[in-house]
Amino acid sequence: MLKKFLVPRGTSDILPDEIFRWQEVESEVRNLLRVYGYKEIRTPIFEETDLFVRSMGQTSDVVQKQMLTLQSQKKSDADDIEIGGLSLRPEGTAPIVRSYIQNDLDKKESLSKLFYIGPMFRGERPQKGRLRQFHQIGVEAIGPGTSSPYLDAEVIALSVNILKVLDIKHYRLKINTLGALQDKENFSKFLRQKLKPNVSNLCEDCQKRFERNVFRILDCKNKTCKLVVDQLELGSDYLSEESRRYFAHVREALDSLNIEYEQSFKLVRGLDYYTHTVFEISDSSLGSQDALGAGGRYNNLVSDLGGPQVDSVGFALGMERILLAMPKETMVAKSAVNVYIIALDEISLKRAFQILNILRSHEISSDMTYRISSLKSQMRLADKVGARYVMILGENEIKKGVVTLKDMQTGTQREEKVDNLSKITQQLIEKQL
Repeated sequence: MLKKFLVPRGTSDILPDEIFRWQEVESEVRNLLRVYGYKEIRTPIFEETDLFVRSMGQTSDVVQKQMLTLQSQKKSDADDIEIGGLSLRPEGTAPIVRSYIQNDLDKKESLSKLFYIGPMFRGERPQKGRLRQFHQIGVEAIGPGTSSPYLDAEVIALSVNILKVLDIKHYRLKINTLGALQDKENFSKFLRQKLKPNVSNLCEDCQKRFERNVFRILDCKNKTCKLVVDQLELGSDYLSEESRRYFAHVREALDSLNIEYEQSFKLVRGLDYYTHTVFEISDSSLGSQDALGAGGRYNNLVSDLGGPQVDSVGFALGMERILLAMPKETMVAKSAVNVYIIALDEISLKRAFQILNILRSHEISSDMTYRISSLKSQMRLADKVGARYVMILGENEIKKGVVTLKDMQTGTQREEKVDNLSKITQQLIEKQL
């Protein structure tokens, strides 16, 4: 018995019956991003592994546990197979920054406002809302001298407004600041000092994080770790006066845009490149994996990866989680076929095929079964694909040089001369099929 292949664990097929929801989300998002002045960029789905190690940090959970690394078949002189240093992208920011540097975008425009939509990959335990191949919508605003609280507020507002246009109402926006690099280092020391008495009560992963990436302890889902974190009293004492002022301006700008948020001193981002403003959007309807997206500022990442010293801010939203959070009635599938042609005999089939392509030349979506079967069975097919109109061709129609045009919504039908087909198509277009 031949092996039956299944979709790889942690991935999923997006079938025709559901793809329309993805396309509608993408369409709505693209329209909004255009309004905000963002341009699309597409990068490869894999990059050099070191790009992600250097950007996200050697000690980040993504690098330590979740990177999907490829093997290359490159052979040395001794015909030894070597392991290639390539990994499927686990996030979109580092590839965008790599492209920004490589293509000298800083020399071409003062502010690059870029967006991407596409698949990301992480080798983690699959569960609802957490897949090995998932899709993100992300934006990056990169440019010299763009460390402005107004740009931070705009990016946060954009992420919120994407959810609003998709009719997601029960989201929760949290914001915080990590301050500049020195502030972040002070915060790290402060956290270790606060957590040190309870290190033995932390889970095994968090005991390792205590030394290598203490911020990740604040995100741990382990119940014991959450109890330890809940007891922490965190403030903003680690911040410089300059960082305090900057974050105050961000909050004022958000207030001016009527963006509702809450400040959470325990909100951090586990990737090394974040500085200053960080934010996260969640939706309680999603259960334990409730994050819809997150982002923040990363002023040193471009220079850390060998580029110029420019400022940057961005975010990423998870498409699968957005679709889970959206009201199911928000989007109704539209029929892919507006006119279905039915041929009742071989002679009619030849003519029907010609008419089919005339309709398509007028940009009217149309289809047929390409074989002879009963009128009843072909009408069922027309109904199944949701066709608005049916054109019927049989012996009588061929003799008279007409087609029988039936409106599937009203049930009315009439004969139309084939010579008037261009007129018919124009009428169908005017009815906005």
